[in-house]
Amino acid sequence: MSVRLAGFAAMAMGLAGCWSLPGCSPDERRDRLVGTLERDRIELIAEESEPVVALEVREGEHVQRGQILVRQEAGVAQAQTAQAEAQVAQATQKLTELERGERIEVVQQARARVAAAQAMDERDSREYGRIARLVAQRLVSQTQLDQARAAQDASRADLRVSRQELAALLRGNRVEEIDQARAAVAAAQAAARELEITSARLTIRASRAGVIEALPYRMGERPPKGGPVVVMLADTPAFARVYVPEPQRFRVRPGRHALIYVDGRDQPLQGRVRYVASDSVFTPYFALTQRDRSRLAFLAEVEVTGADTSRLPAGVPVEVQLLGEDRD
Repeated sequence: MSVRLAGFAAMAMGLAGCWSLPGCSPDERRDRLVGTLERDRIELIAEESEPVVALEVREGEHVQRGQILVRQEAGVAQAQTAQAEAQVAQATQKLTELERGERIEVVQQARARVAAAQAMDERDSREYGRIARLVAQRLVSQTQLDQARAAQDASRADLRVSRQELAALLRGNRVEEIDQARAAVAAAQAAARELEITSARLTIRASRAGVIEALPYRMGERPPKGGPVVVMLADTPAFARVYVPEPQRFRVRPGRHALIYVDGRDQPLQGRVRYVASDSVFTPYFALTQRDRSRLAFLAEVEVTGADTSRLPAGVPVEVQLLGEDRD
């Protein structure tokens, strides 16, 4: 923040000096748009609040896309990943068990229970028939016949239950149970993949080629989750961020060519307006003359064209002068 304020102060001094430069007429000075030279700023954040264990680059160093910049402690993430992988293995084994069905030994036990229930049913049926004949001859009481009938009914019920259990084992598991197991495997795999990505992001890499502007945290410090760990200036065309006074808004349109005057550079840079905000803002104190400071302004961006902008510093004051009519 202090660097940006210093740039604004330098801008104000540059504006004051422009009025004394030879060949800079009051009309030209009045029509120039004031701002700063900028570059696309990228903030790489911490995925987890883990200590910084290695700084692979220094501030001001140029890096390529994919280059390792900062490493954070990955012990906790690795343990969580291992736990998730174990859950994937457990869910996968459960699915395999459901797809294969019961073991042959379990099926044989069910068949044995069916045979035993069938034998009990035959025995109770014979007993019931014998008691029924004795009751007809008035040799035993009706109570014994009722007991024999109840035993026969119970044996037949046990036989039906045993046969149904055997049929369920032979038919296999329900499709819904298998689908649930497959869904559990997919969920476990997704959770493991998420943890793998999080663990990999503890090794912070450059998302684009550019220059390291700031490393807010040092070795051993623990950045908060979501906090910026690396600030980069991307290797993209530099642009001037300027404030357009409300009376000049109609002249500034995307595609219009312009000259960009940079402090410390003799020749202006070629530029083209690439963006103009539709909403107005209050003009900063340093951006316009005393007469225009009370008016609203519109933020605009003028991209530098036709020049190698890789060495242009960000944050320096600039003035932008529009050229003629719009050109494609």
